[in-house]
Amino acid sequence: MSDGFLQLTDVHKSFGGVAATDHIDLSVTAGEVHAIIGPNGAGKTTLISQLAGELRPDGGRIELQGRDITNLSAAARSHLGVARSFQITSIIHELSVLDNVLLAVQAHAGHSFRFFGSARREARLVEPARATLAQVGLADYADHPAGPMSHGAHRQLEIAMALASQPRLLLLDEPMAGIGPDEGQRMIDILGALKGQTTMLLIEHDMDAVFALADRISVLVYGRIIATDTPAAIRNDENVRRAYLGEPVEC
Repeated sequence: MSDGFLQLTDVHKSFGGVAATDHIDLSVTAGEVHAIIGPNGAGKTTLISQLAGELRPDGGRIELQGRDITNLSAAARSHLGVARSFQITSIIHELSVLDNVLLAVQAHAGHSFRFFGSARREARLVEPARATLAQVGLADYADHPAGPMSHGAHRQLEIAMALASQPRLLLLDEPMAGIGPDEGQRMIDILGALKGQTTMLLIEHDMDAVFALADRISVLVYGRIIATDTPAAIRNDENVRRAYLGEPVEC
C-alpha cells in the first residue's frame, strides 16, 4: 500500500509502438495541487485519460488511497470520487446553467435522468447544484441558457459540473485553454479557493496559472517524467529548461 493519495507505478501506454506514457512513477499527496507540464505530444492527455479510466494502460498500477483502480471503468472511478474536466468543454448549450449542473448532481446521486421540471422541485438535487454554481461565481446565471455565455464562463460551468460529484480527486485538463487574461485570473481564483479541499491534478500550458496554483510540478517529456519538485525548483531546473527549448535532455 502506498503513502500517496494517488500513486502511479510503472504506468505505460503505447500506440503503434510509440510510448505515450513511458513507465511513469508518480505520487500525489492528499490536498495538493499537482501540475503536469510538458510540450505538445508529451503524453499529458493520455496520462489523464488513464487516470480517469477512459483509457486502460498497457501495464503498471494506479492506486487511489491505497486501492488498486487500474482496471476500473470511468463510471466506477467517478463513484470513488474521481472527476474530470476536458480541454473542450462538455456542457449542453441548449440547457440552462443550472440544468447542466443538475445533470451532474443526478448522475452522482445515481438517479436516472428525469425531466428538469421534476428535478428542480427536489431540494436535495437543487441545493448542491446551486452551491457549486456559487463556488465558481455563476450563482446569478443559474437560469440563463448556457450556450450564449462566454468561453470563460463555459469553463467555469464545467468546473461546477465536476464539483457537483463532490470529488476527492479533480483531474483538470487545460482549464485555461482559450480564455483571456481576465477570465484566466478568475479561473485561478476559483481553483485557488479549492486548494486544500480537493486534491487536484492539473494539466496546463499557462505557466502563470501553474506557478500560481501548484504545490508541486511534474514535467513530462516524450512520455517520461524527467523532474518532480516545487515550482521554484522546477523553474530553475536545467533539464526542464532544455526540454522546453528542444535541446537534448539528460536522464
